[in-house]
Amino acid sequence: MNILVCVKQVPDTTEIKIDPVKNTLIRDGVPSIVNPFDGYALEAAARIKDKNPDTKIVVLSMGPPQATAALKECLAIAADKAYLVSGRTFGGSDTLATSYILYNAVKKVEELEGAKFDAIFCGKQAIDGDTAQVGPELAEHLGYPQVTYGLEAEVDGDMLKVKKEVEEGVEVIGVKFPCLVTYTKPAWDPRYPTIKRKMAANRAEIPVLGDDAFPDIDTTRIGLKGSPTNVKKTFVPQKKTGGVKIKEEDNAASAKKLFELLSAASII
Repeated sequence: MNILVCVKQVPDTTEIKIDPVKNTLIRDGVPSIVNPFDGYALEAAARIKDKNPDTKIVVLSMGPPQATAALKECLAIAADKAYLVSGRTFGGSDTLATSYILYNAVKKVEELEGAKFDAIFCGKQAIDGDTAQVGPELAEHLGYPQVTYGLEAEVDGDMLKVKKEVEEGVEVIGVKFPCLVTYTKPAWDPRYPTIKRKMAANRAEIPVLGDDAFPDIDTTRIGLKGSPTNVKKTFVPQKKTGGVKIKEEDNAASAKKLFELLSAASII
């Protein structure tokens, strides 16, 4: 079985601060990490490999050259091979353009690997954008059935049995191969890398798929000009002042006091 896991290198949001003048993220000194939800997707693939040792896990990321650090972290944890999509023409892509580029990248990696992927795993969303759009959009480009909010999965014959988070609890859904699953936070934490795998990952050479790797890509659908989403403004909401605390002798007196305040403010 062949599984592709899409990952993204993101800034650690616990370390992010906002410039009070420019209202932009202060990225200087902020460490980059593997998107946590993508980490859950990788762990889900690793658990399948635990039960099916012949499974091959390939990780794919789109980003600047420094994103190789995230890919090497994935190799240290569970992945067998990694590819980076990085090129100037891809810069400024929104979720739609990104999913189209990844669609072309999936086809290219399948060509390089000489095999089709049975399943593609993604995190439900990236913590720096929180759109939760790229995974489902990629599934649409590929024409694959998809399951969102996955918790864990197991192979069941010619299908994947996925535990999916829903408001009422958990549903179990069977989906035929090839398919795409996006993962949310499960009850368990991802595994840690072993020293042996970490040393091997540090020595690994990550193939980079640049602009010239996709000669047939529609350039009107990538980058800024291929992105229908535009950010017009970002700002930090002003902190609201404290309200009025009403605490009279009894409930009736409190209700009367509240009525007087609301009336004075012309709310009622």
